Amino acid sequence: MARYPNIGDHGLIGDLQTAALVSTDGVLDWFCCPRFDSPSVFASLLDAERGGFYRIAPDRDDYVSRQLYLPDSAILVTRFMTPDGVGEVHDFMPPVEGAATGRHQLVRNIRVVRGVMRFAIELQPRFDYGRQPHRLDLSDHGVVFASDDLELTVHGIASEGSSLRESGITWERVGDGLRWTRTLREGEIGGVVLESMGGTPRQVTPAEAQQLQDDTARFWLHRSSYRGRWREMVDRSAITLKLLTYAPTGAPVAAPTTGLPEQAGGERNWDYRYTWIRDGSFSIYALLGLGYTDEAAAFGVWLRDRAEEQAGNASGPLKIMYRVDGTSDLVEETLEHWEGWRGSRPVRIGNGAADQLQLDIYGEAMDSIYLADARGIIAGHQGWMSLANIIDWLCEHWDQPDEGIWETRGGRKNFTYGRFQTWLALDRAIRLATNRARPANLTRWVTVRDTVYHQIMERGWNPKIGAFTQHYDTEVLDSSLLLMPLQGFIAPRDPMWLSTLDAMDRELVSDSLVYRYNPAASPDGLKGDEGTFSLCTFWYVDALARSGRLEEARLVFEKMHTYANHLGLFSEEIGATGEQLGNFPQAFSHLALISAAINLDRQLDDHA
Repeated sequence: MARYPNIGDHGLIGDLQTAALVSTDGVLDWFCCPRFDSPSVFASLLDAERGGFYRIAPDRDDYVSRQLYLPDSAILVTRFMTPDGVGEVHDFMPPVEGAATGRHQLVRNIRVVRGVMRFAIELQPRFDYGRQPHRLDLSDHGVVFASDDLELTVHGIASEGSSLRESGITWERVGDGLRWTRTLREGEIGGVVLESMGGTPRQVTPAEAQQLQDDTARFWLHRSSYRGRWREMVDRSAITLKLLTYAPTGAPVAAPTTGLPEQAGGERNWDYRYTWIRDGSFSIYALLGLGYTDEAAAFGVWLRDRAEEQAGNASGPLKIMYRVDGTSDLVEETLEHWEGWRGSRPVRIGNGAADQLQLDIYGEAMDSIYLADARGIIAGHQGWMSLANIIDWLCEHWDQPDEGIWETRGGRKNFTYGRFQTWLALDRAIRLATNRARPANLTRWVTVRDTVYHQIMERGWNPKIGAFTQHYDTEVLDSSLLLMPLQGFIAPRDPMWLSTLDAMDRELVSDSLVYRYNPAASPDGLKGDEGTFSLCTFWYVDALARSGRLEEARLVFEKMHTYANHLGLFSEEIGATGEQLGNFPQAFSHLALISAAINLDRQLDDHA
């Protein structure tokens, strides 16, 4: 077992309220309970000694392992091949729909498909990020790990009428956890159901465990409307987005993890287990493109609620991010007792950027509301009045420096992207008010929209380098501006845009992969470098296609698939040798993949 596996050497499972990562060695090394943003129970991914883990693997070292998902599902299969046989662990979490609950099941079905295999199972939970002690209570039918705030019940999977001991299971206490072994022969099924707040341990029969798996498989039967060229990649991305969505509120988290670095050993390590206005708004486009109207509507309701409560302060009416339940307590702290993935410290929980002023969120939110409206998801009276108040606020406050889309900590600037998104917010609000005959200060909105447009063209454009730049006082480029033609600010074949795209090719593109910006040229208040940003690469694909470079766009998109992990998952960034960097998997990367596939597919059909 590797002390710290590669970030990409994992699969994701979840139940629509929380999620877990399982490595190719059968180690469940990240799991928070009962929600995405709850404290961790297993986190050896961030501290091998103090984080806690849950391992199921052959009781020997000479094995080869492979992972796959059962088709069109979120059931992860880790296969182990040894000289004596082939065994599998089927990992999944039965989906929990409806209200939030503290009760979650994590099922690890073990089966041998050839020969014989002796499995070793070890459970080492560490509650509250390893800060809270726990009790261990053993019985004939299982085990309970209990802390002050949370209990984990271990239900053993064994044949009816036989005790765990009769099934060859003998517990061995190892420190604060347990280890046991079990030998299975071809056709036999065993395993464990780990249940939070699950009460008294009981014996789960193989038939019962299989029924849980069959029911879960049926839930995940895919229903995307996408029938294009890259269906397998798009469908896997769609399932991943669903796994990252908190069903009780419809809010997607940016990623299920915290602290995974943008540079190994560096300090760019953030907590992404929250819902960003930006990420969620972009997800509406992807969801609607796949025919997921109900999911898009659910997030629309969440967004409407945030607009109505207007809990923001320094950030304006909206905060840039929230917890999955819509609350906004995201105080940032550091887990000083944790080593971090391969020494990448500090490990942060919470997020100090929550109150940053990022004016772009208003454009992204209004664009998503406009797209939803076009699909029949229409804001009611109170919702519209709240949106109109936000647009009125934007008319007063748009012309000021902000922290920008990338949440840099190097001070506020007049970011071109923020201005462009301000234009977008005003434009979409004007269209909505006009199309739906809603009350609005249209004269003022139109005047401010046009003022913003002229300012961008005059100050955001740098004639010296022939490109739109990151902010008004720099020659640095920024790949967020790839959205300018995608969202209609500029014609995709306007000479000013084509010149900007050429400049990005020279400065930000590395054999199809795209950097956000150059941190050395534009100090962002943090040490170190970062990898290429997968989201930006998918935006680049779309910009190329719209600018007439269709075959090049297709090649870049196909190349990008080679950077996915073995299951088709993407983290936030790609490192110098093609490795996944940053929190994993990243919703932003997958929703951008979906959007790029839909748009590129349509354009290829149009030019066929």
